[in-house]
Amino acid sequence: MNIAIAGAGLVGRVVALNLLQSGNHRITFFEKDSKEGVTAAGFTAAGMLAPFAEMETAESVIFELGHRSIALWPALLKEIGLFDGYQQKGTVITAHPQDMGELEHFIGMLQRKVDAAGSIEVLDRTKISKLEPDLYTHQKGFYIPSEGLVDAQRFMAFSVNYFDRYENVSIREYTPVEKIEAGKVYTKDSVEEFDWVFDTRGVGAKEYFKDLRGVRGEVMWVESNDIDISRPTRLMHPRYKLYIVPRGSGCEGIDLEYCKDCKLSQTTGYKRYIIGATEIESEDTSPISVRSSMELLSALYTVHPNFGEARVVNSETNCRPAFKDNLPRIENEKGLTRINGLYRHGYLLAPAIVEKALNEGLFQVKNEA
Repeated sequence: MNIAIAGAGLVGRVVALNLLQSGNHRITFFEKDSKEGVTAAGFTAAGMLAPFAEMETAESVIFELGHRSIALWPALLKEIGLFDGYQQKGTVITAHPQDMGELEHFIGMLQRKVDAAGSIEVLDRTKISKLEPDLYTHQKGFYIPSEGLVDAQRFMAFSVNYFDRYENVSIREYTPVEKIEAGKVYTKDSVEEFDWVFDTRGVGAKEYFKDLRGVRGEVMWVESNDIDISRPTRLMHPRYKLYIVPRGSGCEGIDLEYCKDCKLSQTTGYKRYIIGATEIESEDTSPISVRSSMELLSALYTVHPNFGEARVVNSETNCRPAFKDNLPRIENEKGLTRINGLYRHGYLLAPAIVEKALNEGLFQVKNEA
């Protein structure tokens, strides 16, 4: 099939990976920015696979789809050669003593909502020190063993290198899409026809989804050689949800030219962490605010004092696409599939949502024909 994908972000790339595994399709990406995807929400993301942690505000469908995505990610990453871009060592959730009641309430809510929450382990100071020695100052926490992460920035880098090796895949950089119809893509200069079109533009699809909004999120990248945390760590707080996600050191396995363009640090011997994330009802993508910077960094410092000497090497701001119910949406008709509204759950949902869209749309119609 001759297929167009409007939007070369996270969802568009997962769609293409699935299609390339299922047949010898010709795929054309239409991307408003560069093919590296450094302006996409999928690049800004920390890549956490934390279905339990999202249950505080999310529907049960997010939990179910999240577990399906956790099962699907390893094969996708192996396909693009990113063999160390997936980790499933669990998540640690802790809080300051004055906020411990809120954390215990959250865990109790999880245990009432889902039977699988019975696997959550209570950590005292000794167990925390054994699991994550640099979190020794915390008196109590919880360990969710089934959660993990995807290295989002390296996924974006490795996937574009993978697509570049395919003669039947082309990426039209700096080619924004103005309108999409079944089997048609409208750009400023042309109207092109395809057997099938996938609309994965995120916030860029507001011309069609009138109830779509962008939710601003800000993250910071810090590097330090004085602290070693190996698992995603969440700090419960009444005002914000801080997470610390480890990213290894340097830009392992990424072409240096790509690093130069995407701002990945080339420092060696330092561990990098992504710190996030704010959640602001705004479509402003300007640089991170002073207030957000202070809140994120002060919370980080309270997790471990050695973060006080960490170096802030980058900050990223982006808008996550969301509908009023904050749930993803799939729309299928012959010749056209729209996938949108993954909100703050991009890496947690993308593989499962794409699988669902393909099973219910493209292949179903194809088989009927």
